[in-house]
Amino acid sequence: MRAALRHWAAWWLLLVVGLLPLAWLIMQTLQDQLGANPAETLIRATGDWTLRSLCVVLAVTPLRTLLGWPELVRFRRMLGLLVFGYASLHLLCYAWFDMGFDLADTLQDLFKRPFIWLGFSAFVILLALAATSFNRAMRWLGGRRWQLLHRGVYAVAVLAVLHFWWMRAGKQNFTEVLVYAGILAVLLCWRSVRAARRT
Repeated sequence: MRAALRHWAAWWLLLVVGLLPLAWLIMQTLQDQLGANPAETLIRATGDWTLRSLCVVLAVTPLRTLLGWPELVRFRRMLGLLVFGYASLHLLCYAWFDMGFDLADTLQDLFKRPFIWLGFSAFVILLALAATSFNRAMRWLGGRRWQLLHRGVYAVAVLAVLHFWWMRAGKQNFTEVLVYAGILAVLLCWRSVRAARRT
């Protein structure tokens, strides 16, 4: 009973912490504190928090293994859905503030600017992962196919970094990109080494 209570308390605590950036952005929006270009601030902030959340999700398995905390795996689904939530807000801000919900202009921009196409590709994969993150989908797909599908998170990580890098290429500002790329590279290399040792 106590273990279950601790689990739910930790689950809710992680959820609240994960939603704090969204609450902060909402508060800044309501108080008109987003700077000279609020639309750009929201687009960039939601993109940043998508990448940060993705780093946290990919860190769950290494931390579980290195620290000996198997219970961490119970929070991976919720953390993954937070990634999808921030990615959805990022796409919504782009479609609303940049494109004015104009479908024709959005499709033209999608194929005109490669970094938009990369970001949208990452979102499509995230959508598939979010839609199949529940137990019923796991049973329907079968464990093996479900695992293969959810390894798509690695492709999301690569596409997200490329999306960010290409977006920053115009201004030649790659500092933040390199930080995220370094973190994700370490996490993906750890998984690759661990998988190689199993074979």
